[in-house]
Amino acid sequence: MSSLHRPLSQLLRAWRRKRRVEVSLYAASGYHCRSFCSTTCTTSGPDPLEVHKQKVLLWFSHLPQEEKQFGGYFSPETMHVDPLILEREAEDRAGVLGSPLQTPSSLPVTVEQLFEPTGACCEGRGLNVLLYGAVGTGKSTVVRKLVLDWCTGRTLTHFKLLVPFSCEDLAQLSKVASLRDLVGRKYLHLRKHPLLSGEGNQAKDVLFVFNGMEKMNLDFRIGGTELCSDPNEAAHPGVVVVNLLRKYLLPEASILVTTRLSALDRIPEKYVSRFAQICGFNDPDRQRAYFNSRLLQQSGEAARSQEAHALIELLYLNLQRESQLAAACFLPSYCWLTCATLHFLHFTDAKAPIRTLTGIYTSFLRLNFGGEVLGAKTNLPFEKHHSSLMLNVVRTVGKLAFDGVTNKRTSFSEKELEQWIGGKTKTDEELRQLAVFRTDVLDFFLAPSVERGARSPGEQGEQDEQRYVFAVPAMQEYLAALYVVLGENKSALEKLTGQVSEVIGQGWGEDVNTVVNIVSKFTPLRFFLVFDILKLFRNLYEKINSRSKGSIARTMAAEMFRTEDIYNEDVLDQVEQSLLGVHGPHPKQRCMAQPFELYPIFMGGLLQYGNRVVLQQLGCSIQSTTVSQITQALRNHLVRELSKPRTPEELMDLLVLLYEIQNPRVTAEVLTSIRTIKLTNIRMTPLKCFVLSSVFSCTPASYHLEEMNLSSCLLTRDMLHMLWPAFRHTHNLNLQFNSLGPESCFFLRDLLLDPMSSIRSLQLCDNPLLEVGACTLLEALPENRSLTHLSLMHTGLGDRGALQLAGRLQQHSGLLELNVAYNNIGDNAALALVDACREHPSIHTLHLYLNALSDVGKQSLYVRGVPKSHGGRRVKVLASVTEGTDISEDWHPILTVIRENASSWNRQRVQEQLKVFLRDLDWGRQHQQSIWKRLHFYRVEKGVRKTLKMLEKDNPPPPPGFKQ
Repeated sequence: MSSLHRPLSQLLRAWRRKRRVEVSLYAASGYHCRSFCSTTCTTSGPDPLEVHKQKVLLWFSHLPQEEKQFGGYFSPETMHVDPLILEREAEDRAGVLGSPLQTPSSLPVTVEQLFEPTGACCEGRGLNVLLYGAVGTGKSTVVRKLVLDWCTGRTLTHFKLLVPFSCEDLAQLSKVASLRDLVGRKYLHLRKHPLLSGEGNQAKDVLFVFNGMEKMNLDFRIGGTELCSDPNEAAHPGVVVVNLLRKYLLPEASILVTTRLSALDRIPEKYVSRFAQICGFNDPDRQRAYFNSRLLQQSGEAARSQEAHALIELLYLNLQRESQLAAACFLPSYCWLTCATLHFLHFTDAKAPIRTLTGIYTSFLRLNFGGEVLGAKTNLPFEKHHSSLMLNVVRTVGKLAFDGVTNKRTSFSEKELEQWIGGKTKTDEELRQLAVFRTDVLDFFLAPSVERGARSPGEQGEQDEQRYVFAVPAMQEYLAALYVVLGENKSALEKLTGQVSEVIGQGWGEDVNTVVNIVSKFTPLRFFLVFDILKLFRNLYEKINSRSKGSIARTMAAEMFRTEDIYNEDVLDQVEQSLLGVHGPHPKQRCMAQPFELYPIFMGGLLQYGNRVVLQQLGCSIQSTTVSQITQALRNHLVRELSKPRTPEELMDLLVLLYEIQNPRVTAEVLTSIRTIKLTNIRMTPLKCFVLSSVFSCTPASYHLEEMNLSSCLLTRDMLHMLWPAFRHTHNLNLQFNSLGPESCFFLRDLLLDPMSSIRSLQLCDNPLLEVGACTLLEALPENRSLTHLSLMHTGLGDRGALQLAGRLQQHSGLLELNVAYNNIGDNAALALVDACREHPSIHTLHLYLNALSDVGKQSLYVRGVPKSHGGRRVKVLASVTEGTDISEDWHPILTVIRENASSWNRQRVQEQLKVFLRDLDWGRQHQQSIWKRLHFYRVEKGVRKTLKMLEKDNPPPPPGFKQ
């Protein structure tokens, strides 16, 4: 037994010794583990507050899609400008500045100053700050900047935790949840943070931010909202927020609430420690700072930076005049709209994302009224329960705008606003809802006119009565267009048939229609008479509806080509002038009535798919069938209207309309009906070039214009590159009077070398190409096979350029006519050109007038142009109005060219050449024996003297650019 137990006892003792060692090691390791864990948790572990700052910083740094259209050149920090914030007393909290341009009586404050302790606050309780303002004053932007500055340690550093909430999100929650659950649902890392436990006074380091309190229907009555003091107790989100404001839940925490002016009284005065009103940009300096932060944040290119500075200076001058724009830019939202429009007009290029003017205004509405609905207690006659706020804006303010556009009115009296907006309101609830609508919507879209007594034709009323205009004139046209496209201007018959058809259509589909047709073959007709009546009614409605859509398209086409608007600038220039003002005299006589040329363009832009998606989010639905019917009818009307001669401004507006629609098929069908586009004297900008290029990129490769006239359009080299797709569809390209320099010839050379290009005639008159540019252009002659007419008149060729041209002519066998007039070419170079043209297989006409040619040289040119043998070719040389002792057959075209271009040429030089013509005519007449030929000489001489007299009378200034 002992021998048996000894191994067991030894094993037991060994096990005990091992156990003691393990325990000691465990204790030691446990001590070190606890020390390591403690060190890690306090030093190396992720601090929930730091994680919160990082995540909130990331979330609030994200820019919405509407901001990305500026090119991504700025961040929330660089683009922010602090609006004016004034602290208000409780009894004066509803007061507003009498005028946007009025200087405030009290000193401005910052949000950080609003959370400084005051004697009025109770010990141990946090502050409740109510920041309120009208729609568009910048409340959300201030909150964004406040949160970002707290995350980076720039402000409110005495708060360890800042918890931002969107009241719109809270209003959508239907399930009950505790305060900690609400915080943990959005910020998972704060789910069990001790600052929100309610123990002790830890909550004094917490700041809650509730943005957009008007989105929540809070009830502060004790009977309506139960008391709750436990952060872990589940309740409705509205109950949690009310108890936070009551200081019954986490009384030590501070709260910042933002709300609209219309919802100011929803929070009782006793629950608010401080009132502060955000008043927007009340002076031009704040507005200018905002424009600088937006428009100067470009890619860094010197040209763009210089243009941005010039834009801001013009804009600032317009704001200083206390214009209507200055009153509108009192709201930062309209400053955003102004910057977005100017950015669209001046900084659009092929690299930027596709943007449209209609898209900018649609995004503007989403930024200010995105997804809002009217309350359930609404009983206004124009509203439905929980209907879209934007839809009601269209039905009221849009109807007012449509009436103004129809009757050519831009201002409205107080009585007219009451008629259009007020309706027949009777109950207190209706009056309350109407007051909210007027405060939030009407005061946002309409502003008092700064020009008292000024009226458009057709406006009536007392001379000194206050009148109201749309804050931005284009907004009236946009809302009127939206009112029409949504079908709100239907007649009573159309509305009735639409309602009945909607009821019938709920249970009548294609399957039902098929079954009824099959069964009717075996059943007496009388049993299915009712179905036939219903089908007949639906067909009648479809015809009425189609006719309605056709009237919309007809209205668009009619408004596009109004006779009284024929002398107006193109629509893009009108938009720019409305923002920057008009500096200097008007180049053209404007019509007396207010033009509404953006109205049809907005109607077309609203049909674009992207805009319809945004409007769908706003509660304004435009069906695809409606779009199809309108565009089909619009195409037919536009093709019919384009069969008539149209001015360059009207053609430019048409191109803008096609661009705004963004429908390649409709664009191609309309453009194929056009054979000539003349945009003479249109001030081309990068945007207009981009529009022209975009619409032509929709056409098939087989489509070609007979002529594209871009003379006197202020084109630059960069604009030529943008117009490449349009040039490839052109046979005759006119680029004269554009001050294109030698560097532009590289693009023109590549264009002629492009195998897809089919340019037959290229007119480059009055562009300072010089010899260098001409040599570059001539490099395309060997490989080009389409060019037949080349005009280099008044391009600064000189003798060397002419000799270079003479040497290259044989490399191009298709050229028919060459114009090198007014290039200071001497006798020898001119003779070399004539010889080269005579040896050329196809050239038949050479223009050499207005050059430095002697009388002997002219005679030699005429002799060289005549073939030496019967098999040779004759080249017509146009050097003067005479050919030796005879009148030139082309004297009239020569004088016509001089008359058309004399205003931009060197007046003295042209007068000298005309006197040379008179001397040639006098010499030729003396050698004529026939009295009929002498009379012909007198007739031509009369035309030359008439042109000379016109130059002396008009006394046009010398050209500002290239001279010779």
